[in-house]
Amino acid sequence: MAQSTEPKGSLMAYVGTFSSPLRDMPPTQVDLPPGNGRGIHLFRVDRTTGTMTPCGVYELGTSPSCLALNAAGTRLYSANETDRVGENNEGTMSAFAINRSDGQLELLNTVRSGGAGPTYVSVHPSGRFLLVANYFGGSVSVLPILPDGGLGPATDVKQDVGTLGPTKATNAPPGSFAFSGHDRTHAHMIQADPSGRFVLHVDLGLDRIYVWKFDDRKGTLTSNDPATVSLPPGDGPRHFYFHPNGRWFYSIQEEGSNVVMFDYDDRMGRLNPRQTISTLPAGFAGSNFCSEIMVSADGRFLYAGNRLHDSIAIFSIGTAGALTYIREEWTRGNYPRSFNFDPTGRFLYACNQRSDNITVFRVDRKTGGLTFTGHYTPVGNPSIIVFLDLAKMD
Repeated sequence: MAQSTEPKGSLMAYVGTFSSPLRDMPPTQVDLPPGNGRGIHLFRVDRTTGTMTPCGVYELGTSPSCLALNAAGTRLYSANETDRVGENNEGTMSAFAINRSDGQLELLNTVRSGGAGPTYVSVHPSGRFLLVANYFGGSVSVLPILPDGGLGPATDVKQDVGTLGPTKATNAPPGSFAFSGHDRTHAHMIQADPSGRFVLHVDLGLDRIYVWKFDDRKGTLTSNDPATVSLPPGDGPRHFYFHPNGRWFYSIQEEGSNVVMFDYDDRMGRLNPRQTISTLPAGFAGSNFCSEIMVSADGRFLYAGNRLHDSIAIFSIGTAGALTYIREEWTRGNYPRSFNFDPTGRFLYACNQRSDNITVFRVDRKTGGLTFTGHYTPVGNPSIIVFLDLAKMD
């Protein structure tokens, strides 16, 4: 693994990829076609221009497609999107220590994820548990974070059950053949609400958002009342995002190509839908798969990813939380699986999975607009990018 001589204070980027099994690793079956990534790719980021310079790779052949940092920035966790490790029909989670001087990674341990194909990982606000969505297993799990930052065996695993949605989304664009996850249950994202008292997860195949009460002493999930909220049949909820005020909640639907805005009651953990709006420009027809959704740090704008249309839709957020479509920006790549802002919010980075690159956009924080900087960074099948300011680790 390459080493960096970058002095303390660097802005680091960690990119998770879809990667193929390596020759020196145990037998592993990756649940997707062979990937072009090599594992977790490390970059130094120029704070002025937004450009990225490679400074190492932690080679991992099990598709570390989702990454999460702890609040202190001292540990990195990866969801390794495999569907079988050895004879076990499960994926794995890995924990890494981050070197404070140069941002390089040291593996602490790897444990079973509690289901096949873990596709999403988040750290509970308590900092004591990792929350995992197992896409191909249709389950979610809770893993304890040990004193050294490593991971222990799951303290809870919940299996999604119910009636699958149809192959045609209720809100699909005209002429759409978009079909991805209604063949079985597919837990796609899991995250705690800002208080940490409730944990929410979506199942794309069941068109549901689950709400759980969370015991942060035992690391267990208990069904809330009501236990789920239903989305239109076939629309396929994929990801969600809490507004900074904690009162508004936005869910993006992969096959319905829309965003649903909810009012969130943080006392009871309840969601009440109030608006549905398309992520696509007026007149669009054909197939599209939505991907990522994020709200700007100031709470004024929402961004939604479109795959096949290969764009990021930009919405303004009104005083009551409702969305207004502003415009969309081409990502200059193919199949933007996710995107993220740098810590300042001045740049947005789009992970174009099928064109093997990450593109950089300057963010106009007054209008919400995106302007392509001209910077492309080659990365095989990028899936996610997260940032760490080493200067804040002092």
